Amino acid sequence: LDKLLEGGVETGSITEVFGEFRTGKTQLAHTLCVTCQMAITDGGAEGKAIYIDTEGTFRPNRLQGIAERFGMDPAVALENVAYARAHNSEHQME
Repeated sequence: LDKLLEGGVETGSITEVFGEFRTGKTQLAHTLCVTCQMAITDGGAEGKAIYIDTEGTFRPNRLQGIAERFGMDPAVALENVAYARAHNSEHQME
């Protein structure tokens, strides 16, 4: 994925992911929410994430499971993700 994205996802910016149903968009977003928190030496950015949900697919329990897989505290990982639900394009602009 890093090669396809030419090194990864840009930090400090908004990244939109779109595509067909069941192609891994939500899994990718949940994984990025966790891995951006990892230490720089482990390939992370020691940061936090904002998840803007336009489809109602954010699942805290999935994010916690991903955190466990990466050896992170699930509660801390979840605290480091700000969540917002955008129901329409007007919400996305606010």
